[in-house]
Parts: sequence; C-alpha cells; structure tokens
Amino acid sequence: MPDDAICARCDEHHECGDLAKTTRRRREAIDGSDYGYWVIDCQGRLLDINDTYARQSGFPRSELLRMTIMDLDACDDLGALRCHLETIRRIGHGVFDTVHRRKDGSLWPVHVAAFADPRHGANIFVFLTDLTERNREKEAQRIAAVVFESGEATVVTDADQKILQVNRQFTQITGYAAAEVIGKTPKMLQSGRHDDAFYASMWQSILGMGQWRGEVWDRRKNGEIYPKWLTVSAVKDQDGNTTHYIGSFQDVSERKKNEARIRELAFHDQLTGLANRALLFDRLTNMISMSARAEEYLAVILIDLDQFKMLNDTRGHDVGDRLLKTIASRLRASVRACDVVARLGGDEFVVGMTTSAAERNNARTQAAAVCEKIRRAITDPVELEGAPFCTTASIGVSLFQGGRITMDDALKQADLAMYRAKSAGRNAVRFFSPEMEAKITQRVRLETELREAIDREQFVLHYQLQFDTNDKPIGAEALLRWRHPDRGLIPPSEFIPLAEEIGLISRIGRLALRSACAQLAAWAANPVTEFLTISVNVSAKEFHEEEFVDHVLVTLAESSANPARLEIELTEGAMAHDVESLVLKMRSLHERGVRFSLDDFGTGYSSLMLLKRLPISRIKIDQSFVRDILVDESNAALVKSILSLGRALDVNVIAEGVETPEQRDFLARSGCRNFQGFYFSRPEEIESVETMLIRRSIPYSADDVQGR
Repeated sequence: MPDDAICARCDEHHECGDLAKTTRRRREAIDGSDYGYWVIDCQGRLLDINDTYARQSGFPRSELLRMTIMDLDACDDLGALRCHLETIRRIGHGVFDTVHRRKDGSLWPVHVAAFADPRHGANIFVFLTDLTERNREKEAQRIAAVVFESGEATVVTDADQKILQVNRQFTQITGYAAAEVIGKTPKMLQSGRHDDAFYASMWQSILGMGQWRGEVWDRRKNGEIYPKWLTVSAVKDQDGNTTHYIGSFQDVSERKKNEARIRELAFHDQLTGLANRALLFDRLTNMISMSARAEEYLAVILIDLDQFKMLNDTRGHDVGDRLLKTIASRLRASVRACDVVARLGGDEFVVGMTTSAAERNNARTQAAAVCEKIRRAITDPVELEGAPFCTTASIGVSLFQGGRITMDDALKQADLAMYRAKSAGRNAVRFFSPEMEAKITQRVRLETELREAIDREQFVLHYQLQFDTNDKPIGAEALLRWRHPDRGLIPPSEFIPLAEEIGLISRIGRLALRSACAQLAAWAANPVTEFLTISVNVSAKEFHEEEFVDHVLVTLAESSANPARLEIELTEGAMAHDVESLVLKMRSLHERGVRFSLDDFGTGYSSLMLLKRLPISRIKIDQSFVRDILVDESNAALVKSILSLGRALDVNVIAEGVETPEQRDFLARSGCRNFQGFYFSRPEEIESVETMLIRRSIPYSADDVQGR
C-alpha cells in the first residue's frame, strides 16, 4: 500500500509514512510466520494467500487463487462452515477449528481466526494455524496484536464490561492511559448527554443482534466532550455465550464541525449571518402552519433600503457591506427571538412574525408598531468611514391568517406593498390590500398591451395649433395618442409614465418623431401649411441616449422634412444631469436647423446661466400659471416675469392653456406674442386640423413666419 493511501484510523492522506510502515510491518509478520493467511471475498473465493499456506497445503499459489474455501475444507458439515462465515460477516470476527485437505489428499487440522474489516469492503482476513504445531497460540496472539494496533481506537471488555485491554489509538483520543482504565467500565467515558433510554436501546441491540453502531458523545480525560462513531460487538464462544465485548470508534469532531459549517452556509447569509432564502421559506412555512392552528395572524414584512445602490456606486461595496451588517444587527434587535429575520439578497430583508391577536385590526396595530420600530432603527445614523450616514427604508407588509394564502403569495403581497411605499416617497410603511393587487394586475396587462401597441404601431398624433397675436396659425404641437382596439383613444398621461419606467419610451418617441417628420414633409408641398412648424415632445431619458442626435438626423433625411420646421420640446427635467452632454447634443442639432423649446417653464429649476448656453428658440409658459392669471396676482406677476426674461434673452415665449379671450388679451397686453389652448383649437387628428387651416386659407410668406 503506498504512503499516501487513506488511513483507516483518521480517513486522511498521510505524508509521514506511518500508514505504510504499519502496512509493511503487518505484511512482514504475515509472511515471516508459520501460520497460513487468506483473504477471501463474500463468496468464499481466495483473493490472496501467503507462501506458508501454499507450502502446508501442497497447492501452488496460482492454483489456490482459482479455488474457494469449499475446495479446501474437508469438514463433512459444510452448513457449519457457512454458519461460521455468516457469523464473521455479521459481527466482524470469528474463530473455529476445521479440517483441510492437502493436494495429495491428506487431511490436516486447522485453527481458523477470521476478521471482517468493513473498511476493506466485504473481504474477510483469515489466519490459519496448523494445530500440530506447538507455537500456534503464541503466533496467533502476535498477529492479533499487530491487527489490534493497526486499526481504530479499540477497547476490549469481559462479559461484565470490565475493560481488559485498550490500544494506542484509544489513549490518543480519550487521553487515558491503559493503566487508568483497565478494570473499570466504559461508563467512565460517558458525557452525560445521553439518557438511560439511549443506553438501554444500545444494549438491546447488542444483546439481541450482537452489535450496535452509532454516534455517541463521550468525555475525554481533560473534560472535553466530543462526538465519536462507535461500533460495539459481542464475542461469543462455540456454545453461543458472550465472552467479550469489543468496541471500536473514531473521533468525528472535525467531521461534525464541517457538517455544521456546511449547514451554516446552506441556510444563512454569509455577510450578515441572517437566515437566507432557504431557511426563511422553511421557517415561514412552519409559522404559517402554527398560526393556522392557533388562529393567529402572521405578518410578513419586506424591507428594502432606499437609495442603497447609490451608496454602493459612490462609496464602494465595502462600505455598503458594513451598512448591511449594521442594518441586520438592528433588525434582530427590533424583533423577538421567536421571529425570523432573513436577507433575501442585495438590500432586501424579510421579517416573519406572529401576532398575539385573533382580530385583524389588533393584529395590524401590533404589526404596525413593529414596522415603525424597524423604520426608526434603520433611520438612525450609521458611522461609516468616520462620518455619520443616514438611510431610510421602504417597508411592505402582508398580514394574514395561516392557511389562507401560501408563503409565495405572502411574499408577493409584501413586495407589492413595499413598492407602494417607495412610490409614496420612500421611508414609509404600507400594508397590502386587494386594491393594490388589482392595480398591479391592471399595470401588467397595460404593459403587455403597450408592447403590442408598439409592434402594431397603434399610436397616432393629434395636433394642437399655435397662433400669433393676429390669431394666425404659426405651427402645431404633436400630441401622442394610443388608439387602443377596445378602449379607444388613450391620452399620454395614462401610458407615458409606464413607458418611461419600463424602458419603452424611446421606441414610442421614435414612432412619434417619424410621424411628425412625415407630416412636415407633406405640409411643405402646400402653400397653406409650408411655413408651419411642428413641435415634438421628447423625454429626458430619450434625449440623453447616445444615438439620439443620429436618429433625429436620419429621420429628417428619410422623410425629406425641413429641419427648420421641426421643434423639439424638452422639459426642465432634462437639464437635471449630464449638462455638458445636453449642451453638445442641442448645439449639434441646432447647427443643422432644428429648433428647441423649453416646455412647462417655471415648474422646474432651470438655471439662468444654463439657459444662456442652450440654443433655446422658445419658452413655453405652463398652463398652471395661465389658468389663474386673472385671479391670482402672483401668477400674473410670474407670467410677466417670464415674458420679460424672454425679451432679455431674445427668446420667443408662448403661453399654453389659453382657454378664454380674457386670458388671451391679458397675455397680449403683457407682451406675449404666441398662444396655444382650447380658446384657439383643441388637439385634433390631422384631417380636422388641415380642414381648419384650409378654411382659414391664408397663405404666409417666409418673412411673415420669421417675424413672429
């Protein structure tokens, strides 16, 4: 056996060569003795023999290796031989006398000592001694000693369980020398962890079946309690009486530690030490069953840290990990020991708790109090890199009685409530309600239909005309509508926010731009409409896309539209970030003739210095200011200020939402030159708009339009 073979004593690869030395010593003892030696399999076939037995039997070694024990044993009662073999397989060892037949036909008495070692499969090791030889007992004892010292920790007792002998491995594992245990019983090793019923069951197996195998916790000499894997076998004489007990064992402390570590990794989050998803599901399942029996309410609380990604991106993942550990510790401190706290992943945590209330309102009150405690614990400043850091959390709660819904449903409900808390401004707690689910279902259906609408090009443009102080049309704003096959025309307020959220706004915006440019090209062929502009709304997300400028230019080229007749409307929100990129894109398009207008001016936070840098052609006064312009002095003053600003910046100003002649006249007196609103025209499909334009039938020259 090579030096790096697996050692039966400790199940590890040895580099020191101890195992190889033991093996060589055993083989040398076998080959150098006067006894015969076999290795047989479970069918009794000879797998190995020594030269001694070949010489004693007269058979060549090669011939013996093709034989079975039935070919050599001359005992008349083969059933007894099979019984001996079965006993050896069952209890691991056995001795008996028999008669063998030599090659020349002569018989010779043999004493058989056999051992079955489970570490070597089903093989049996057999030592055969010629009973005519005087040193039979001495040689057998020497070989038994070699085997005794080469295996696991072993202890031999008499029938009264008094220890007769222990081996070196026993001393190494327990710490007791042989002299300290001989004459005593193995009870001195007991740890106290097992009750009387455990030992009663063990001895019932030993006395009934001759063997017991299992895990036992014992105590070393130094007081340390440790686990071991123990096998106890009863040794019987030819009359079936128990003469000895043999116990063999291994110290499995390291294996138990590894198993515990594996369980820890399998069921706990490595960063925070909280339960992971697998353990959470197991605990929640049990809690649901228990709450069903007790008719109590169970609360599943989903906690999502607000703006955590920003912390990771700006200050690094190490800092983010420290925050997560702190939050985990605070969550554990905020709930009872019987409640489960888990980390689902990222910055999401879950708390599962039962309430003591049988009434829903009372249960909700209890759960709300815990959620508020959690929310406050999270908002307390955390020391990160020597400075306090404040964070908040959005918390969603599913409150139910066990058996009413599944665990997956409860988590989904808590997730819906959590997103409702985020949409409410974050740092809030929301309980799930059926209305939430209905809205989510409606949203999912709308999202599916919105994707289909893009593929089927169900979007159309309506146009609202814009007028000058002479009530002459100067252009139109393109307003998107969704022509739903079942619901009819859907205004943009119902689908644009969702399109922006799910990343569809660019595809919709491109459809609108393509349609508007095609309309500009068509108007250019008619003297009534050739000088009209069309303004198209573009979202901040769409404008900041890298390929936006190229797409606009390609669309203009493909449609043959005049870039000077296209006006792109941006809200002040587009100026909130990446200003340099914004300026470059606007200037790039402006150099090719495209105009820009700033929509809803006055509702955001535009910088006057930024306005000076941008190629803005027109500012649009938001309709919220125009609506109350005649009754609200502050609105009137604000509108006049915007008009003055436009003159100072040499930028045209148009007022939206003009609905009455009085509003129109006030604006005109204040210096406003362009108007848009229901007073002049409503948004209409292109056919109605063109009918209106033809009815007015007043063609314009380029000088007329440029003067407005």
